[in-house]
Amino acid sequence: MKYLLLIYGNQEKWDAIPADEWPAALAKQEAFNTRYRDSGELLGAYGLSDAVLARLVRREGGAPAVTDGPYLETKEYIASFYLLDVDGQERAEQIAADMPWADESPVEVWPILHESP
Repeated sequence: MKYLLLIYGNQEKWDAIPADEWPAALAKQEAFNTRYRDSGELLGAYGLSDAVLARLVRREGGAPAVTDGPYLETKEYIASFYLLDVDGQERAEQIAADMPWADESPVEVWPILHESP
């Protein structure tokens, strides 16, 4: 079964991390990605750009209307997402708990209900 892991953050949070700690943090994340990619459970890991680059697109009168995003005005926004293919909810939650930073910020686990072939 497939699951989506959502990671939230904001620029202020990342700016608070000292520059000399970034290499170790990135290495931990890459080790996580490699471990679960090699097990076949991680289908993809995607980091998103800063929210100032997000756009909202609607159709108005048949033409696209583009405005600044993200859709929700919140302090934190979706910063990255991971797509898993695992045996069930419990395994998805185990992997989410193993995510670097999960001890500081929660990871949302969403079952994927429909998949287009």
